[in-house]
Amino acid sequence: MLYPLIPAIVLSLSIAESGPLSDPHLWLEQIDDAAALDWVRSQNDASATRLKQFADFDQLYQQALAALNAPSRIPSITRHGDMLYNLWQDADHPRGVYRRTTPASFATDAPEWQVVLDLDALSASTEQGYSFAGMTCLPPAHKKCLVHLSPGGSDAVEVREFDADKLSFIQDGFNLPAAKQQVTWIDDNAIYVASDFGIGAVTESGYPRIIKQWRRDTPIDQAGVVYEGDSSSVSVGISRFRDAAGDLDLLTEAESFWESVRYQLVDGQIHPLDLPRTATVHGVWNRRLLVSLKSPWQRNANHYPSGAVLLADPLALRSEQGQIDLLLDPGREFVVTQIATTDAAILVAGLDNVVGRLYRFTHEDGNWSRNTIDFPDNGIVELSAVNDKNGDFYAQFESFLDAPALYHVAGPGWQPVRVKQQKPAFDNSQLVSEQLWTASADGTRVPYFVVRNKNMKYDGSNPTHIFSYGGFRVSLTPSYSGSYEAMQGAYGKLWLERGGVFVLANIRGGGEFGPQWHSAALLENRNKAFEDFEAVAEDLIARKITSPSHLGIEGRSNGGLLVAATMVRRPDLYGAVICGVPLTDMRRYNKLLAGASWMAEYGDPDDPEQWAFISTYSPYQNFDSEVTYPPILFYTSTRDDRVHPGHARKMAAKMLEHNNIVNYYENLEGGHGGSSTNEQTAWRLALTYAHLWQHLSK
Repeated sequence: MLYPLIPAIVLSLSIAESGPLSDPHLWLEQIDDAAALDWVRSQNDASATRLKQFADFDQLYQQALAALNAPSRIPSITRHGDMLYNLWQDADHPRGVYRRTTPASFATDAPEWQVVLDLDALSASTEQGYSFAGMTCLPPAHKKCLVHLSPGGSDAVEVREFDADKLSFIQDGFNLPAAKQQVTWIDDNAIYVASDFGIGAVTESGYPRIIKQWRRDTPIDQAGVVYEGDSSSVSVGISRFRDAAGDLDLLTEAESFWESVRYQLVDGQIHPLDLPRTATVHGVWNRRLLVSLKSPWQRNANHYPSGAVLLADPLALRSEQGQIDLLLDPGREFVVTQIATTDAAILVAGLDNVVGRLYRFTHEDGNWSRNTIDFPDNGIVELSAVNDKNGDFYAQFESFLDAPALYHVAGPGWQPVRVKQQKPAFDNSQLVSEQLWTASADGTRVPYFVVRNKNMKYDGSNPTHIFSYGGFRVSLTPSYSGSYEAMQGAYGKLWLERGGVFVLANIRGGGEFGPQWHSAALLENRNKAFEDFEAVAEDLIARKITSPSHLGIEGRSNGGLLVAATMVRRPDLYGAVICGVPLTDMRRYNKLLAGASWMAEYGDPDDPEQWAFISTYSPYQNFDSEVTYPPILFYTSTRDDRVHPGHARKMAAKMLEHNNIVNYYENLEGGHGGSSTNEQTAWRLALTYAHLWQHLSK
């Protein structure tokens, strides 16, 4: 999906044909300006007052919160050494407790959890609302760790060294202030750091440009520089892949969102690796890089297809020595979504016609064999907590109607054994899900899922909610949340049980059918994503599942751009819109926060030739004051340091100026996810479904 604060000087920047002074709402881009925040609070209050007039608003909120805080929900687990870790949020711990247990205890009905870090207590003691953003520990002991803390849910994180034995921060350890940064353990007394080291240390996109090697008890400004990237690149980073056959340091400079150059760091020397710039490196097995291709690759006499997974000796990528092997040619149907390496095997999860599959590859006598790990059909499988030594792992299965279940897979049989099952959040006894197809404007067949009541009448009167994304290779799959957020089935309680129809549209720009499905909607072809979405809407109407006055649409981030653009293109198709953390002003998106990093996806609006195609769909510029648009709810976050909240603010202000029905919610924290606590998420869900029910059930 998409990626601190913009100084006031941005208001003096000029932009080609349309200068800032022509935009009366530009002042709303000043994130923490007093007048802008007064406008935000005023809109928040007015919108809440209107939406709370929906008779069931309080019930929607309570039902959403109950689902999000359900005691039976599956803990999302990671593994550090011999322990399983989990961040748990509930009514008593809205920001969460980071906790751990043993695999044996986890397998019981009542695991004994040990609290590692209490985020609520930490936030209270520092008067800073923190969200947990991950922890990396130094193997094999996993006692020295680096904890990532996000102030207000932002992408910028503080890094603090943590003692996993004493369960306390190390005051004089490796500690870094908030920044968009990456850290990697080297050994007990050294780490790699890519961060904001001061003037000139970040790219034009706001990400690290410089990597340093920082030794313990040495000031960070005296740390040695390992690599400097170009300021026009998106970011730089470095990873140490640990392997039974030896460690490997891989340095990456992302020249654009989709193209990176890679180097192997050996004894302080940087060696370029001959890899396609669009390829993805997933890890190391037996000191060989595990690589997936996003485009065909011709290397010497060998041709490797797009989507293939390779094992490559680093030496083979530095010279003509060494070996490159084809591990998996997925063909047209299978799309790789996850890869995990262990000493014993390689695990590959993916999609087969947007349905989850999981394979285990083992190596014996010089040959690879592939075995399918069997899970139910018509759902999605996601790997978690992989033991990189013996190869056992956990995998979660869920579908639109099946609550998430967690399975443990171990030898010798490698059959899934269910260890946890979430209790149903809604009654699915009268519901059915099906996959349908329609033709887009250029004839491309586009699939979409429909979740509905078995006895639904095909009379065009059903309130219907389409969710889609269509960008950045994001694959939308059958989930119990209905989207890519972990909503624990809340959509079923707030929408399906009440008679609503839910639709998930797998349009181009996403990754559901491999790299080509994504590239088909890049740059000048962005309209293909919009056309696919409109084709789904028209097909739902043609089938009499719904009609325009009963059809609501939702998208977030790039999906927010999608629904805003299609609303402006075809306001006749929709009865309500939910537009979350969106891009709307594509004339200025590359000047706001991380926007410059997405020009490989959308194009450069400062290039006249590229602005020519961007300008055809940019919602803010294509708004027509003579048109009455469908009622819309915008939501965003003041602390979103990825997609600037000015996009939602300005589009809402423009629509309000011309008497459109606009509801607006800006959470004062929450980052790009929009929420830091389950209470905040439940409030947003209540606003969302109240807006949809108010305008689609008439």
